[in-house]
Amino acid sequence: MKLSIVTGGSKGLGLALCEQLIERGYQVIDFSRSAPHAYSIPIDLADPEKSRLVVAKAIESIDSDQLEELIVVSNAGTLKPIGPAAGRSHTDLLENMNTNFVSAILMLTEIIAQFQTVACRKVVANISSGAALRGRFGWSLYCAAKAGMENFVRSIALEQQVQPQPFIPVNIDPGVIDTDMQSLIRATPPSDFLDVEYFVKRKEQGKLVPPDRVASAVIRILELPDLSSGDRYETSQYNS
Repeated sequence: MKLSIVTGGSKGLGLALCEQLIERGYQVIDFSRSAPHAYSIPIDLADPEKSRLVVAKAIESIDSDQLEELIVVSNAGTLKPIGPAAGRSHTDLLENMNTNFVSAILMLTEIIAQFQTVACRKVVANISSGAALRGRFGWSLYCAAKAGMENFVRSIALEQQVQPQPFIPVNIDPGVIDTDMQSLIRATPPSDFLDVEYFVKRKEQGKLVPPDRVASAVIRILELPDLSSGDRYETSQYNS
């Protein structure tokens, strides 16, 4: 059995990934809030401990002896709230960081622990962003989480080097995708996001990449025979 576990598979890039992985013969489990598919499991990433328990319960019954390949894609994320962090409520700050960072780490560590000793090809992919490499006015929470997740993945790649049956952890930058998140960005006032006009122009100039095309590039990366543990990949180099 080839198994893929994806977070945020209800729409956008996550949905495209699920659909294309199924076409390639993978059994897919999607963890998402709306859980719209037969293969979806509802989860609220704003609550890290409940999320961890949902994942733990879902994967405990998987027969590891039947696994031929395991691909885990941490894709779910949110930009909300956009704007200077000091002007947002503590509840909003915690919901963002729990969704983008804390839950992602708890879920990945739960999955790694469950399948660490399984002898098959195992890949953990963090869907990152250019926001991991630089700050943006109004995106302080998102930038912090993306940077933190990238370094988390680089670190677990080092930890996996001492394991007899290691995972291959990688970061993947999907570029600028034509999704609901981009619509949210374009609707944000400049007072909350100074770079909004740049993203408006990218849409007008047709520079947003469709989710299915990005998903194809992500899967090409995941299936590379020489995938390098801890490295950062950009889908723009694998689009066709």
